[in-house]
Amino acid sequence: MTAVGDVLRRGLAEDLGVPNGLEELHVLAVDDSLVDRKVIEQLLKISSCKVTAVESGTRALQYLGLDGEKSTAALNDLKINLIMTDYSMPGMSGYELLKKIKGSSAFREVPVVIMSSENILARINRCLEEGAEEFILKPVKLSDVKRLKDFIMRGEGEEKGKRRAPKRKLRDDVFTCDELTLESPTKFSAKRSTSLV
Repeated sequence: MTAVGDVLRRGLAEDLGVPNGLEELHVLAVDDSLVDRKVIEQLLKISSCKVTAVESGTRALQYLGLDGEKSTAALNDLKINLIMTDYSMPGMSGYELLKKIKGSSAFREVPVVIMSSENILARINRCLEEGAEEFILKPVKLSDVKRLKDFIMRGEGEEKGKRRAPKRKLRDDVFTCDELTLESPTKFSAKRSTSLV
């Protein structure tokens, strides 16, 4: 059954335009919600990424070996190409995890993407200023994952200092509104005032 899944994933990867022979990207996904973690894991696997999913910032630090112990990643000699973390988690927030990763010598160059269901501009700016590569509003979509993968794939062969694109928040359909009108119990309209993107 695994062979069938691999064949289907390879076919989908070709449909998405992933060139043959490229190394599979390894993504560390961090989210305390089992449902969100499974969704992100599936989206990444559909995009032909290798995924390690953990349920907390503490577990992510353990996996990376940033908790003072030997890294699971180092034990397996695995390369992490991207870290995606939820912002709001008990114990350690995604922002705190971001600060620890960017403060380490071993993983500071690994792009970190923060995900959140809350569109709080101060939070978004703080994460980007601290070194987050992107900020994605949940629910994460396949197009978000594909865009991130394309960005990483373009940068893998280039010099690290020149590979970063300007940091931005991902999601073109997010806006604030001054006026929200309820037209029916299931339909509403909003008057757009300022785009956040």
